[in-house]
Amino acid sequence: MVVLVWLLAYSAASAQQDSIRVEERKSKKEKPDYSSLPKNPRKATMLSAILPGAGQVYNGKAWKVPILYAGFMADIYFIGYNNQRYQVFREALFAFDEGEDNLFPSLNRDALVRNVDYWRRNRDLTILLLGVIYALNIIDANVDAHLSGFDISDELSLAIEPSMQQFAAQNQSLGLSVKLKFK
Repeated sequence: MVVLVWLLAYSAASAQQDSIRVEERKSKKEKPDYSSLPKNPRKATMLSAILPGAGQVYNGKAWKVPILYAGFMADIYFIGYNNQRYQVFREALFAFDEGEDNLFPSLNRDALVRNVDYWRRNRDLTILLLGVIYALNIIDANVDAHLSGFDISDELSLAIEPSMQQFAAQNQSLGLSVKLKFK
């Protein structure tokens, strides 16, 4: 019996260790919150100039992108519509000048010229509006990046109150008092 206990103890001591190793999971490193850091205005401007809306996404204002592209798409639609109407009235004016039948038999030459000018002006203005939308996209990205580091906490307050000033014994002046408090 003693020999049997001794053999069992010896075999357990020389047994192979468990081959499956369980590694302890390392705790996930938390990523730092970069949203509160000020953004780079130059980078936001360049991104919006290259791809409209990219500066807004960089600034964390992705909700502005669908509004921006809706403006682009609506403007492009109206450029096409105004150009089509311009072409129709221009062709009618050419047909009128050549003595052919046109689409608008009730309109005289002056009315056709007014319509051609009207639709050309509208087309040109909508093309200009496309450039304005593009420029506003860039300006918005730049200004938003500049203001990303602006302190808007409750520690700041601005109070505008009416005030009464007395400069001499009998002269009083009514005015506004502006108080900026840094708490």
